[in-house]
Amino acid sequence: MAGQDIQITSKSGGSFGAYLASPASGRGPGVVVIQEIFGVNKVMRDIADDYAARGYFALCPDLFWRLEPGVQLTDQSDAEWQRAFDLMGRFNPDTGIEDVQSTIDHLRNSVTGCTGKVGAVGYCLGGLLAYLTATRTDSDASVGYYGVNIQDKLGEAKSIRKPLMLHIAGKDEYVPPPAQKAVIDGLKDNGLVTIHTYPEMNHAFARHGGAHYDKACAELADGRTATFFRQHLS
Repeated sequence: MAGQDIQITSKSGGSFGAYLASPASGRGPGVVVIQEIFGVNKVMRDIADDYAARGYFALCPDLFWRLEPGVQLTDQSDAEWQRAFDLMGRFNPDTGIEDVQSTIDHLRNSVTGCTGKVGAVGYCLGGLLAYLTATRTDSDASVGYYGVNIQDKLGEAKSIRKPLMLHIAGKDEYVPPPAQKAVIDGLKDNGLVTIHTYPEMNHAFARHGGAHYDKACAELADGRTATFFRQHLS
């Protein structure tokens, strides 16, 4: 089934766009695909399509809609990077997480064929939001890839009620070693949290076409995520 652009009702009023990719079977669990700083672009849509091919309803919400609806940047020019960083700087994670919860609710309540089991996976900015999804929403399982600024939100870890997996890039240019250590040390005693580190990897090592893409580590991380979701969303 081809993906489609849909609208989701916001809990705070109004509505925002999202990209929905559906499994060919017409039935399966849901996964919220949480964007990077480039919006709901081709990379995010391809990820959603891949999840749909594996039997999930994958829904990628436009979390920048309050700033500028419909952002679809690439990582291929300096101008786009500058615009992406500007958007990230103005983005409010608190309202973003409200929108993630609205997206989870939409999958459970408004997508025919969704089993009701819904997880979330996020990258970069979305990696932070995946962590906050675990602390603030009723997601059944959450996965964050190279999340930024998680170390500033460790006080929320006590609120984690469902499984969380984090993929940490050891040479992440946006998450220095002290921040990585703080996250690992702050979460290591939480039985619901699984952390995988990739010592030689830089930020966005799993972004196809990105400067730091590493096929082997991307496939390793994606395989771990796939197993995690099979365990907790089936």
